Amino acid sequence: MKRTVRCIMPKMKTHKGAAKRMKVTATGKIRHKRSNTSHLMSTKNGRRVRKLRRPAILGGKIAKRLRIALGG
Repeated sequence: MKRTVRCIMPKMKTHKGAAKRMKVTATGKIRHKRSNTSHLMSTKNGRRVRKLRRPAILGGKIAKRLRIALGG
């Protein structure tokens, strides 16, 4: 007797570069660290520096594409 083997598509791999930099929240939005925070902070005012400390949230079409890249 010959058994038939089903051809199953391979699993999607997580994009490791994106996974190290971004996180998916419980509501499906993408949270990431803001840019412009590594050096030359003395020229930026305090209000701007405080706002840069907070994580940024991505939504919309780009968040949908990144969720796929992050494996979910």
